[in-house]
Amino acid sequence: MIVLKDTQAKLLAALQSVCGIVERRHTLPILANVLIRKTGTTIAFTTSDLDIEVGHRVELGGDAGDFATTVSARKLVDILKAMPPDQVVTLTAEPGRLRLQGGRSRFMLHTLPAEQFPLVARAPHATALQLPQGVLKSLVDQVSFAMATHDIRYFLNGVLFNTDGRLVRLVATDGNRLALAEATIDAELPAQQVILPRKAVHELQRHLREGSDDAATVEIRLAPAQAGFELNGISFVTKLIEGRYPDFKRVVPNANPHAVTLGRAALLECLQRASLMTSDKFRGIRLSLAAGAMRIVSSNAEREEADEDLDVDYGGVPLEIGFNVTYLTEVLGETDAEMVTMALQDAGSAVLFTFPQRSGFKYVVSPMRL
Repeated sequence: MIVLKDTQAKLLAALQSVCGIVERRHTLPILANVLIRKTGTTIAFTTSDLDIEVGHRVELGGDAGDFATTVSARKLVDILKAMPPDQVVTLTAEPGRLRLQGGRSRFMLHTLPAEQFPLVARAPHATALQLPQGVLKSLVDQVSFAMATHDIRYFLNGVLFNTDGRLVRLVATDGNRLALAEATIDAELPAQQVILPRKAVHELQRHLREGSDDAATVEIRLAPAQAGFELNGISFVTKLIEGRYPDFKRVVPNANPHAVTLGRAALLECLQRASLMTSDKFRGIRLSLAAGAMRIVSSNAEREEADEDLDVDYGGVPLEIGFNVTYLTEVLGETDAEMVTMALQDAGSAVLFTFPQRSGFKYVVSPMRL
């Protein structure tokens, strides 16, 4: 049976849309495979890592009929990448194998039964809602970089997704910095609060980058332990992180009296140059504010130093505060906003960063002892 017959470009695009979650090492060998399920002329590609399942349905040429198998996702993608985009590729089913042919190239691939593929069970009684893709993409991009990585406080290894009325809010923190982004949409949303795991957030970002605009929508289904998304022909389901997310409202400073607004690009460039004199383990820089001036100083164990000066419109009391420079360059590099505002209280209090062009975004950084 000819399972499918179409161009390399079309087949590769369909496979790459689901293969982002496939890891190179698995406790179950079948998790390295992609499930190929044919119904008539429709092919459904599905991958899973037991926590996340991604699927994509597409119309491809081939014999009509029903068929299902699993084959190594990485091998199939690597073979297709080595072929020209306009090459017609044929996948033919044989007992225990798939034969792939493109031009004068032929490959035999080992398969495992489709019945052994572990699909993620759908949670019942999910709450459904819709969001504009452009809005969700903007919110996710603004906070995802602040997620923790392998933190023992497991609830920090993801993003808080919160809806209430017309407000959508996403929050991410690693305990040292916090990013909060919110937007108001023209629809009433149910009150929901869940924690999306880090891998699911990156998978959502990957698909939102493909044709995200305000006209297109994301279909979201939220259950107590599971979230599902459908967008751009892609559907994926993920387990949620269980736990109580920190009270982010208490973290965001409301009364930092000393503020300075300056050019984002100029500040980013100064910080990037100063970071060259920090060590890999100790990324500290010292930032000093005085009337009309900002000074950025860094040093390392070899007693090397960098010193940067910026003219700023500041007339408050002199302040000196230490930061992990990475926490600053990441947020400044994530946006193309022209200006950034820093609101400070003293050397020992968290600093609030906002952007005049982004009314719904707040970024909080804890100071660093130098």
